[in-house]
Amino acid sequence: MNRTIRRILSVIVIGTAAAVAFAGTESFDQIRPGALPPGWECGVTGRGSPHWAVEADSSAPSQPNVLKQTGSGTFPWCVRKAVSIADGFLEVMFKPLSGREDQAGGLVWRWKDGDNYYIARANALEGNVSLYHTEGGHRLTIKYVDAPVTGNQWHRLRVEFSTKHIKVLLDGKPYIEVEDGHITGAGAVGVWTKADSVTAFDDFAFGGT
Repeated sequence: MNRTIRRILSVIVIGTAAAVAFAGTESFDQIRPGALPPGWECGVTGRGSPHWAVEADSSAPSQPNVLKQTGSGTFPWCVRKAVSIADGFLEVMFKPLSGREDQAGGLVWRWKDGDNYYIARANALEGNVSLYHTEGGHRLTIKYVDAPVTGNQWHRLRVEFSTKHIKVLLDGKPYIEVEDGHITGAGAVGVWTKADSVTAFDDFAFGGT
């Protein structure tokens, strides 16, 4: 390898390290089934009785476990409160399993509390990807677009956010890219469902600058 190529690779590595100051992944595989992952807090925006727990799942992208929501509520959420990010990315594998009203899986960030946060979600019943902000317990639509979301199939949902810029990707393809400044500053990160959605999540990843 000549000196020029080494210099280019060094710049790439340094630039990547600067762009992502910290990162982590949660596969849920070291957690006892039936329990919540340590450091995670679950609840609902609105009303209902959501039920989040780690379960064994032979179809999991990284076996043996997933985090699964099997109850119901207006907007069930489960966040990793110890991680506080203002700008960065989130990514998760999710599988919409069932639901008569909805079959949704989502990501939340800049989560201040159960009534104030951003959401990017994909819905198998509606066949779309949506971006919302929740303020004072009210979910407000920023944008939604049609997208191929298939039930009982694993999908990869990703969101990248920096100041007001937000980009949402499904299975590696960008679907939403907007400027929005409703919720600012650092907040917790996590996953989200809606109504009677029974949804499994795996390989939750995050990074912040």
